[in-house]
Amino acid sequence: MNVETATKIILRPYVTEKTFALVENEQKICFLVQKEATKPQIIEAVKTLYNEDATNIETARTVYGKKAFVKFSSSDKARNLANKIGMM
Repeated sequence: MNVETATKIILRPYVTEKTFALVENEQKICFLVQKEATKPQIIEAVKTLYNEDATNIETARTVYGKKAFVKFSSSDKARNLANKIGMM
């Protein structure tokens, strides 16, 4: 997957107090993603854009759009990525 396609799939990080707490407590980062994006596409886009391997993806459709809760193997990886994308 190229960077252009990945940026069309992952629109932006979704940051609230609740999603901010997910980084520390559950090693998850929440992203708003394209409505038609599948879980395998989201995993590949995270790998392409951030060079991190996701261990699990949960998605939810909301009034804000489709959210993807991306879980990482350790809280350090989630925290470092959150710092890299400007969440923390």
